[in-house]
Amino acid sequence: MPGAARTYEVGSVDRGEVLRYLGYRDQLIDEGLDARIDEVVARCLAVSRARGVTRVFEVAGRDERDGAPVVRLSGTALELVGRSIDEHLDGAVAVGVLAVTAGMGLDAELRRLSLTDRVAQVILDAAGSAVVERAADAAEADLVAEAAARGLFCGSRFSPGYGDFPLETQPVLLAALDAQRSLGITLSRSLLMSPAKSVTAVVGLFERPRGTVRASCAACPCRDFCLLRRSGRVCRS
Repeated sequence: MPGAARTYEVGSVDRGEVLRYLGYRDQLIDEGLDARIDEVVARCLAVSRARGVTRVFEVAGRDERDGAPVVRLSGTALELVGRSIDEHLDGAVAVGVLAVTAGMGLDAELRRLSLTDRVAQVILDAAGSAVVERAADAAEADLVAEAAARGLFCGSRFSPGYGDFPLETQPVLLAALDAQRSLGITLSRSLLMSPAKSVTAVVGLFERPRGTVRASCAACPCRDFCLLRRSGRVCRS
């Protein structure tokens, strides 16, 4: 059965990430715009409600379909197709699946600002992207803890649409998590998610640490949400 949805406390975002989503390339930011960014980021955090759901499936096997590799998972109709995801999961014995959203309140605020303040709308859109990525970090931290409980190690997350991992994976992935019921995430005919600031991803679980992943707690994006650190443990041997 799908896991229960969790609410994640995203109390801050990296301002540099917001600027990156805004397309900032070391341009001069005047005091007025600087203050405006801080104001809109604070509004974004106030109207967002970051929530997510995760689930782990065992790897049942690998084969090919129409020349493309397929990673099959036990207990679900979800299949992971493409050379990109096959390489990303090479050696994985299980796969964690996650979906997160910043919520409909953020969508409503974006719609309101589209009619009243287009500059604030653009900033809010960038801040919302940073919030949902923090929510994805929090969901990934849940998977890190579950992997550790199994004596396994997590890789990094990989989303439909990356490389040749098809976006058409979204409907089955969301169904595997019961994300419409638990998070309110729906798909348009063009496979765009609603709420707009939503993310799905898969994470490989391995019997040995992957050399380039989680070299230290300080460098880990999941650090602020890590359940293991709170109990005095780490996810690496």
